Amino acid sequence: MTDLAPHELRVLVAVEEEGTFTSAATRLGTTQSAVSHAVRGCERKLGAVLFERGRHGARPTEAGARAVGYARRVLRLLATMGAEVRGAGADGPLTGTLRIVAFRSVAAHLLPPVLARLAERHPGLGTRVRIVREIGRGTAGEVADGRADLGLATLPAEGPPPVPGLVTARLYEEAYALAHPQGHPDPRRLPLVDWDENCGSYTRRWWREQDWIPPATVDVEDDAVAVSMVAQGLGMAIMPATALLGAPPGLAVTPLDPNPPTRLVGYVTTPELAPTPAVRALIRELRDLPLPEGLAPARTQPARPGATR
Repeated sequence: MTDLAPHELRVLVAVEEEGTFTSAATRLGTTQSAVSHAVRGCERKLGAVLFERGRHGARPTEAGARAVGYARRVLRLLATMGAEVRGAGADGPLTGTLRIVAFRSVAAHLLPPVLARLAERHPGLGTRVRIVREIGRGTAGEVADGRADLGLATLPAEGPPPVPGLVTARLYEEAYALAHPQGHPDPRRLPLVDWDENCGSYTRRWWREQDWIPPATVDVEDDAVAVSMVAQGLGMAIMPATALLGAPPGLAVTPLDPNPPTRLVGYVTTPELAPTPAVRALIRELRDLPLPEGLAPARTQPARPGATR
């Protein structure tokens, strides 16, 4: 197989993101025929159909989606190579922009002090943060697809990581608790307010064993909305500790003794970006973060590709 050239990788990314060969050509400042020719060349080299063409435009096949993910990751590595090579062997200032993805509660409550310390120590290093819901492939999928350099993700306590092939490491463990309106005499009898990201694999077994939990009467997309509704007296919710940080007035929190469900939160990055100085600097700040009450450091071991830590 002949290797793909950087301009071919850029074509694949542009077609996937723009949805048509014509729009990709406009974005790249070239012609539609040149884009079509480049895609056919990539398909020939890789031995797979990468895009389905039709009236709808160009949609990546399963093989195409994987190819575009690798293309983004290679292009990201090429973009950082110059700064990395120039700074080899030197303890110089970090520059560029780190792309971070995180689910809402960790982005709201844990990332700000981390990024503040990172900016203080490396003022030339910028950050760009996106909120990604932990549904499906979640933040790990964004990292695997080359859209982010590091993601803060929920990790399984056992079994394979959320997306194979990434470097994953645990940061902390948090317990779930019962959130309910203050002063209610029997909060377990209230209606359930739930949100779409709740009840992952780490809570599903515990959830099935609880005969007192009713079906949800209110389903929302955001845990902060669920907490606000509970504080207004609309029901109770079963929430992880991070989602309850900075809770509004009117909310009470009761432990789910004796064995509450817990979830693990950690970071995910790619094997090629894990050793880069900027990502390593961010990881150091994440590890040095003093954890708020309700969060406990996770047991750790050396991080390795494709394994949780």
